[in-house]
Amino acid sequence: MTTTTTTTTPGTTPADGSPVLEASGVTMRFGGLTAVQNVDLTVGSGEILGLIGPNGAGKTTFFNCLTGLYVPTEGTVSYKGKVLPHRSHLVTQAGIARTFQNIRLFANMTVLENVLVGRHTRTREGLWSALLRGPGFKKAERESEERAMELLEFTGLTAKREHLARNLPYGEQRKLEIARALASEPGLLLLDEPTAGMTASETSATRDLVLAVREQGTAVLVIEHDMRFIFNLCDRVAVLVQGQKLVEGSPEQVQNDDRVVAAYLGTPFEGAPGAEEAAEVQAAEQAATAAPGGSDTATGRGRNDSEEGGKD
Repeated sequence: MTTTTTTTTPGTTPADGSPVLEASGVTMRFGGLTAVQNVDLTVGSGEILGLIGPNGAGKTTFFNCLTGLYVPTEGTVSYKGKVLPHRSHLVTQAGIARTFQNIRLFANMTVLENVLVGRHTRTREGLWSALLRGPGFKKAERESEERAMELLEFTGLTAKREHLARNLPYGEQRKLEIARALASEPGLLLLDEPTAGMTASETSATRDLVLAVREQGTAVLVIEHDMRFIFNLCDRVAVLVQGQKLVEGSPEQVQNDDRVVAAYLGTPFEGAPGAEEAAEVQAAEQAATAAPGGSDTATGRGRNDSEEGGKD
């Protein structure tokens, strides 16, 4: 079979919109092990871009570099032309929101309260305003609740507004995570395996929801292992294999690329890192996440910021 995939030149803008996100030369090392190596990626305005790859390919590590949970060893990440700070709450404030591979809801808070948490970067009221509860605070509180209710209606969760998040079915918990992320009014939404563990009907509903998010003007970057979901949803697809971007192109081009088939079947291709090296990188990532201080242990700083519910 002849390889037909054409890759996008790093730094170029996709044809369907001006760049929202530009990642250039992003590299993440854990000690002497490289989890992500020299990855360039651009997401256009109004675009849905899929990021796929075998287990341990570095997809979530790359997401963590984009959202300030990890400080990249090398490279830069820019949002609408401005280099992002290495603080997750400042990344959210800039206009990037995300969900997590493992659900990060506030289990003992209501559905409405979870969405209201996502509004914290868009409210201007400070400590004294909150303590005194003056007219400005009450107005901001009312506006936040109105916006939260709009998002619950958008995601089909209006009837569950007073339910505790922990009591929602799994598929609705995923919807609630998306609603909370959207509460920060992002220009780019990052979804980390949004259909993991879902039934076919739930997966279909998630696809419709992501398309509706795009229709509202928000670009989407999504990690997913469900290839049918990705290829039916995305405008472009990028493939990571053992920390390196292997291929980038249309869904049709990526599906027909020999290197992608080889990567998923476990067949080595020219220049591919060995399985032993890949296992070492995966172990280093797990150790960094499990260590005291969580994911920020890998960056050499303590974690005191929040990004809509946790870390991955």
